[in-house]
Amino acid sequence: MNFETMNIWCWLIPLLVGVICGILGYLIGKSGNTTIDNSAELKILEDKNARLKAELDTCNKKVSSSANLEASKASMAAEAAIATIPFDGAGAKAIFGKTIKQDDLKVVEGIGPKIEGMFKDAGIKTWKALSEASVADCQKVLDSGGKRYQVHDPASWPMQAKMCYEGKWKDLLKWQDEHKHGKL
Repeated sequence: MNFETMNIWCWLIPLLVGVICGILGYLIGKSGNTTIDNSAELKILEDKNARLKAELDTCNKKVSSSANLEASKASMAAEAAIATIPFDGAGAKAIFGKTIKQDDLKVVEGIGPKIEGMFKDAGIKTWKALSEASVADCQKVLDSGGKRYQVHDPASWPMQAKMCYEGKWKDLLKWQDEHKHGKL
């Protein structure tokens, strides 16, 4: 009789454990399947985002048009003032201690004879033209020379060229000294 009683429990215990696990699994699964529908909130937020983007575009257009107008006025005033400043080779020589030729792009820190030739081939032959060129334009000229020239950083070249063009030799020398002549 002991053997028969043991045989029933060997079947009954796993059966009860299975039923209990099944019921618990069903209850846990049912409680985890609650789906929240946020589509209405999502639609409201998307509409609000679209309105904000439209407002931002409108503001950017207003700022751009007023900035362009102000920049244009400032540019014309600056050009009128700069046009009256002739090239002062003696002043440049006094500051740099060497003769500086007008529109010598090599005065700009980082530009050597080969890079100057590349810029002149690209139509950038004067300090004024270089000062008006964007950094991206300068990088395109460097990229056209191959990997050897792509390592140069033309970020300050338009600014330095503008100082040359405006005859601000002291400012240029000070800037170049502060930046350790491109070795900063």
